[in-house]
Amino acid sequence: MVVAITGSCGMIGSNLCHWLIDNTEHFIVGIDNKKGGYVENMPELSNRFHFRNFDLDCLSTLNSCFRHYKPDIVYHFAAYAAENLSPFIRNYNYINNLVCTANVVNACINHDVKRLVFASSIAVYGHGKPPFTEADMPIPNDPYGNAKLSCEIDIKIAGEQHGLDWCIVRPYNVYGIRQNISDKYRNVIGIFINQYLNQKPFTIFGDGSQKRAFTNVEDIMHPLYVAAISPNTSKQIINLGSTNKYTVKEVAEILQEIVCGGEIEYLDARHEVHNAYAQNYKAVAFLDFKETIPLYEGIKKMYNWCLKNRREPTKFNPEYEITKGMYKAWQR
Repeated sequence: MVVAITGSCGMIGSNLCHWLIDNTEHFIVGIDNKKGGYVENMPELSNRFHFRNFDLDCLSTLNSCFRHYKPDIVYHFAAYAAENLSPFIRNYNYINNLVCTANVVNACINHDVKRLVFASSIAVYGHGKPPFTEADMPIPNDPYGNAKLSCEIDIKIAGEQHGLDWCIVRPYNVYGIRQNISDKYRNVIGIFINQYLNQKPFTIFGDGSQKRAFTNVEDIMHPLYVAAISPNTSKQIINLGSTNKYTVKEVAEILQEIVCGGEIEYLDARHEVHNAYAQNYKAVAFLDFKETIPLYEGIKKMYNWCLKNRREPTKFNPEYEITKGMYKAWQR
């Protein structure tokens, strides 16, 4: 079986490449533009792993890639998941997260892909009433969540009209090894680790009482595989992640304990969902999800991995399209 993975240089995509190489006999083709991730994250090129470097906004290139490799399964992880930045980069957000997904859907239809597994986000729920369930009405709070919800709707339409089989997973607050920690707009754990390694304080927007459920990337590898191959996951939407909640301040304190240091700096609150966590009944039932890595152990492993695998900061830095209301900490 041939498996194509977009966003293969990123954290989830690269970890899944390694997992599939180690646990299956499938042929893997990674696809990435190398802007937000690292080629070093991926497995070595071999007779079971190929890599293609291009932007998904070019449908003809994507069609050519699919025509050559004829993937049976497509995982679509490529995205710019800077949720809180998305109100200031609307155009880039919608091109990168919505238009590029439309191209992936087109290519899947054109080349008879057996199943598309799409990584959405619990950002689709907005403020909602956590813990979120898949039955809740999605009401996004920002352009990123809006783009992800629009992608979900389009994928459903493609299933109804063109027979595309799909499974939509909504991972949340995923962290772990092979994460790009140099992006100051994404994932608070990575931001904290990068700040400590650069002798800067841990910056918290507001009082740090925001609650999140953090999910180690290694715990979602097997569930993601099940999402692609199980008959029971066909045309299902599934929250994928932990149910153990922590405040942002507690996360900073855990890292302080791990590194035996670090200061906390509190910044002005920003426009964001205060509490974001979900029920994972469907992930347990349909994907065999199990949380095996406690947050303390997961952060410690991630920190030690970052120490041993220092990466140059990615050069990608999206231009602000709106500066009105820009948070002081982000002003350039």
